[in-house]
This record gives sequence, structure tokens and C-alpha cells, in this order.
Amino acid sequence: MTRILHIVSFLLGVVYANGQLNIEGNVKDSESGQVIINADVYLLEKDILQNGSFNFKSIEQGTYTLIVFAIGYNSREKIITLTRDTTLSFVLEKLSDKLTEVVIQDQRDQQFALQRLRAVEGTAIYAGKKSEVVRIEKMMGNIAANNSRQIYAQVAGLNIYEGNDGGLQLAIGGRGLDPNRTANFNTRQNGYDISADVLGYPESYYTPPAEALDEIQIIRGAASLQYGTQFGGLINFKTHLLPTHQDYEIKSAQTIGSFGFFNSFNRIGFRKNKWTIQGYYNYKTGNGYRENSDFNANNTFLSTKYDWNSNTSLKLEYTHFSYLAKQAGGLTDTEFATDPRQGNRSRNWFKVNWNLYHAYFRHKFSSKSEMTINLTALEADRFSLGFRGDPTDLNTNPVNALDEQDENGNYILPRDLIKGRFRNIGLEARYLTRYKIKNKRAVWLIGTKLYRARNRSQQGPGSLDTDPEFDFENEDFPDYANQSSFLFPNENVALFSENIFYINDRFSLTPGLRFEHIVTETTGEYTNVIYDNAGNPISIRRFDDNRSLPRNFMLFGIGMGYKPMEKFSLHANVSQNYRSVTFSDIRTINPTFIIDPNISDERGITGDLGFRGKVKNILSYDMGAFGIKYNDRIGIILNERANRVRKNIGNAVIYGVETLIDINLLAGREQSKLSVFSNLALTDSRYTSSDENNVVGKRVEFIPLINFKGGVNAGYQNLMASLQWTYVSSQFTDVQNSSIPSGGDSREGIIGPIPAYQIMDISMSYKWNNFKMDTGINNVLNTQYFTRRATGYPGPGIIPSDGRSLYLTLTFQISSPGR
Repeated sequence: MTRILHIVSFLLGVVYANGQLNIEGNVKDSESGQVIINADVYLLEKDILQNGSFNFKSIEQGTYTLIVFAIGYNSREKIITLTRDTTLSFVLEKLSDKLTEVVIQDQRDQQFALQRLRAVEGTAIYAGKKSEVVRIEKMMGNIAANNSRQIYAQVAGLNIYEGNDGGLQLAIGGRGLDPNRTANFNTRQNGYDISADVLGYPESYYTPPAEALDEIQIIRGAASLQYGTQFGGLINFKTHLLPTHQDYEIKSAQTIGSFGFFNSFNRIGFRKNKWTIQGYYNYKTGNGYRENSDFNANNTFLSTKYDWNSNTSLKLEYTHFSYLAKQAGGLTDTEFATDPRQGNRSRNWFKVNWNLYHAYFRHKFSSKSEMTINLTALEADRFSLGFRGDPTDLNTNPVNALDEQDENGNYILPRDLIKGRFRNIGLEARYLTRYKIKNKRAVWLIGTKLYRARNRSQQGPGSLDTDPEFDFENEDFPDYANQSSFLFPNENVALFSENIFYINDRFSLTPGLRFEHIVTETTGEYTNVIYDNAGNPISIRRFDDNRSLPRNFMLFGIGMGYKPMEKFSLHANVSQNYRSVTFSDIRTINPTFIIDPNISDERGITGDLGFRGKVKNILSYDMGAFGIKYNDRIGIILNERANRVRKNIGNAVIYGVETLIDINLLAGREQSKLSVFSNLALTDSRYTSSDENNVVGKRVEFIPLINFKGGVNAGYQNLMASLQWTYVSSQFTDVQNSSIPSGGDSREGIIGPIPAYQIMDISMSYKWNNFKMDTGINNVLNTQYFTRRATGYPGPGIIPSDGRSLYLTLTFQISSPGR
């Protein structure tokens, strides 16, 4: 018997050895023939990076892509079919003198999940700015549900709203900025705007599914000069591109999860001659973590690109996104402590219909100069419908106000219906050129943006039913309090420019400016209803509200970059910021607060100072400090009549330290992987001046002092596992740093801090030929927590985050062998 076991073991060993092959070789200079020691060789399918003379051991038979690059050389890419041990020799040619080093500096290290943008990419300048790039293919986690705390785990200092809508909307803020629908970032897809109205209503109701993306680019506050005026900076979602060496690609991923979650993502792309066509369809549905929180969504994306030649191309894109969600409403603190899964609203609905049209033209005049033109149009609707308290009774808490029914079970009060329609068009043109000043390199960018919007907002009584019926019932309820109809025609003309001046090969300065011409208008009317103590209307008056607010101003900024060695750099920048008052700030009737008619724009300055680098392929780090001077900050405060008023509160300062460390403990190992990361942000703030009582010296809302995400990633061959821990300290939600009101207070659930919380997530994945399986448990310890106190939809009140949930994804992907 022992002899038989030895024979079987020997035969299995022979079979295994025959299936495990080696790829070895070196990289040489085309002129000298010498080996390039610092060359990087990347085995794409295995995600293994080696330097200089390479030796990839124990690789299975199959087709593989090798990418070779080195500073100062043209990169090479080679597709091989591995059937036996293979020896390769790559010869790299030095870059032409006609190309400046700015094109190739800061080449990305493929070993880490987070990257940085190069100083110049296309017709954009990122020199001297804090940039972060999330590579989706490197992420582990519940990608199908757009789990933000996992996707953005290595992006410093982000504060995240976590709801229970399957990741339909992204809600992140950074450095003390309100996360609500990511409204404080300029949000783009493939370089063009996707929010409702860039200036008048910059909320993002559409977020691309993470499965459709190659990477997410984030540039902090200094991006205000090139991309718009927001304090937060830029978030750009780059959809997946068919690799240049492939003729076709097909991917299908199916996910099931807790609470009835199902996600189907399907993508196809192909290339023929000068044409490249690709697209995806994503369907998502679920029952939600809480009662009364169902949802379903459809997302379609189509892209067609035609390359006249290597210098000129035209791309057309279309995006459709629609979803219908039942909203459970908010909870008071008492209700949350009793049962966070309860939902006290059975007839609240939210509907979104988003259509984006985009044309992109690119032309390279030479190796030094190129131009891009983005033309974008949006046709979208956003409808919210639900009961948010009795408008005739201002003494009750709208969070837990009873949605009363008569003896026959019919509802007594109509639902509040708000319809937003967004119709806008924008054109952005950029020209970038490289030149020299007395033999010193320089890069100049100039661009312009033209934007026009005609958006409409209507508010009034909805039906008495429970179904998602989005029609006004004005004739049945003529004395309904919350009635208004407004047109918001906005115009924006911007001119911007930045220039990189290379003082020497290591030090650069990047000054910039942006001129803005903005016209914000409101045209319409609203109804004011006064009730007696019994809730009967005693006065119904309609008022016209026609306003025009033109303004012209200039923003300035400057950045500095210093790179004393290849894998270490410093950056510093300071930039002016501006946030236009939105039309929801001006005219939306809300049961939880009123709006100051004198509300106005916000202004400020953002500064960054930091350093980052790598130590071989073992350590990646990014350390920095920031400061924001925030003037005329908008918030909600109690007035002398105990009414909550949304208005300009005063001036504030926000400052902090952000650190990211990523350690690859098994660098150079081909079969095994083990890495750890730490993402820690320490942020503090104070209101420095205000005309309001009890404000000066208070902390700014939406800022946790400690925001930490850390984790461990481990793997062997095709099996990977990840453990992530998130800790966020407590944060205030109002400018007066109020504590939780006592039970029965009319503000319970709306006012109060967000308690500290900590979450643990576990993820695993396994690859086998063309298949990949992902699974995991989110919120392993089933922590009961919340990240938001909503003042309007989907509340008002506390919006609980999901408890423990499981998911399983099976992905099938095939592509052409490559050229």
C-alpha cells in the first residue's frame, strides 16, 4: 500500500511539474546592449512585478501579457502563449529628444492599489496637486453594491454616508464638507459633468457602477482652477477601455446577497479597423436592510470611438440610468435604539431618470501640442414623494409624526411631491502645449467652459395612495402649504489657465487662474398658508419670486512640486475656492427648517502640503497636511423664535493631517502575497466668527476627529483574502454642536451628534481560467450604527446603515488573445 501511495504521489508530482512553467529573461538598452537594471516587468494576468532580469516561476500554461517599462525608455508590451519554459529578451529604445520628461515622469507602480496622477495627462495638469487614483481591478470587497468604505478605503479623509440602497448613489465628503450626494465635489465621468446642475444643483443622483470602471481619479481642493469652483475638488470616474492589444472582450458578473440583493453586470467591447465599440448593462434590485426600502435600477452605457489616425479621434457616449426606490424614512434616536430596521413610512418613494449625451474630440497637432473638446448634454428627472409630517401642525416631530388613516383605512393627508427636471448643455475646450524658456521645460494649458441650464422645480400635494404615483393633486388640495413652481435658468462662462515652469529637473512651479461669469436666476411663485390652532387655513397667499444674481470673479492658485529622487516627491499648493448658492438653498419648502432669503455664496482658500514616495516594491506612503479657510459657510441654526433656519452662519477654519502607508510584506514573491495598509486622517475645525449666538469656537459639522481605515490583504496563487477595519469617531451635525434632545423633543432624530462606530469587513476571491468568484461578509460584527441625520429625503431623521450582510459574485470574462 505504501509503495502504491509513493507511485501515485510521484505521478501527481510529475503532472504538477509539467503544468508549472517558467518565464525568464532580461531587458536591455538598444544602443549599449547593457541590461537595464531599473526596468520593470509586469505579468498582467498574475499581477506580478519584477525588476531588471526577471524570472516568473511556476506559471500555468496559457496566454499572458508582459508589460515592460523603464524611466527614459519607450515601453513594450508582448503577448505570449506559454506551453513550455520560455526565455525572453526585451530591447527598449530611449525616448526621442522631442518628447519632454513631463510625459513620462511619475510612472505608476503596479504593485499598489492606490496610484497618483502624472504631472500631465492628456490636456490636464496635476503637477503640485494632491491626487489619488483608485484602481478598481486591485480592489477587494462588495464591488457590486458600490460599497464606498471598501472602494475608497485608501483615499485619505473621506467622510461617507452609508444608506441601504445597494450603492445607487455615492455620498462622500472630505475635510469637513457635507457628504450629501457628493455635492461638494465636481463629479465627472470620463472627464465630463454628470451632476444635476454644476452650479445651481451639483448633487449627483447618478454614479457609475464600480464594475464598469478602470479607475477613480480624485484631485483635492486645488482642482478648483481647472474643473470648477467646488471646495472638495474633482472626482472623475473612468469607465473601462478595451485594451489596445485586444480585438474583443466580454464580461458577465452575477451577484446575490443578503436582503434580496441581486446585481447583474454585463459588458461587451470590440475593435474593428478604426472603430471601437463597447458598452454595458447593469440591473440591480433588492429589498433593503429595513422595512419599506425596496429598490430596482437599470443602467446602460454605450461608447463608440473612431480613430482617423494616431493623432485624431472622435468618441460618442450615451448613459441611461433609472431607478425607483421605496424609502423607509428616518428614525428618532429612541426608535433607532429600539429597532434600527424599522421603517415608519410605507408610501415614500424616490424616482430618478438620467440621460447623458457626450461627444469628445481629440487632436494632436504635434508631439508637443494637443487639443480636446467635450460637449455634454443632460436630460434628467428626479422625483420625491412621501409623507413628511402634517404641515398644519408645526409642534410635532416630522420624523415620527403619524401618517393617519380614517376608519376605512384611507390616508387622510396627501403626500408631499417634489419634481426636479434638469435640462442643461455644456462645452469645455482645452489646449495644452509644451515649450521651453531658455532651455527650461514648461507646459501651458488654457481652456474655456460654456454652460447653460434651464432646470425646473415644482412642489405640491401628491396623491393619498401608497403607490408610486408622481402626479400633482392641486385641485383636490387647494390649501396645501408646500406649493411652488420655479424655473432656474443658469448660465456660466469660465476661462482657466495653468502653466508648469520647471526651474530645474527637480523643482517646478504651477501658477493658475480661473475667471468665472455666473448668472443664477429664479422665476416662479410659491404659496404661503397660515393655519389657526385647529389646523384650518385662515390665509392663502401666492407670491412671485423672480431674482437674477449675476457675478464675475477671478480665482487664483499656485502649486509647487519637488522631486529630489526618482521615488520621492513633495508637493504644496494653495488655491481659492467658491461655492455658488444652489436653487434648493433658495426655494425648497422643508418641514424641518426654513430658508433665509438673504442666503448667499460661500468662498474660501484651500492649502495642501505633503510628500509621498515608494521604497522599492515594499513600501508606498503618502503624508500630508491641509488647511481650509471657509467663509460664509451655509448651515442650519436656531433663531430667536426657536425655528431652524438655513443661512450663512459665519467663517470657519478646517485643518488636519492625512497619512497613508501601504506595506508589501512579501515583495518579490510570485506565489504568495501579504500586504497591510493604514489610512489615518486627523481633522479638527472651529468657527472663528459669526453673528449668531453660540457658534464661535464650535466645531464644524460633518468632521470626525479620527477617520481610520486599515486592513490586511493576503493570497496564495489565485486565492486572495482581505480583512478591513474602519473606525470613525463621533461628529456633530449642526453648527451649535447640540446634544441629543430629550424624548419627545420636536428635533429628536434631526439634531444631535453621530456616535463613533467601527466596522469590520471580510472579502475573498478566487480566479480559475476565465472565471472568478468573489464573496465576503460586510459588517461582520453586525454593528448597529448610522452615518446620517437627514433633514429632508430620505428622512427626515436618522438613516440607519446596514447590519451584517453576505454576498457572492461569479464573473466570467473572455477576450481575444491579443496582438
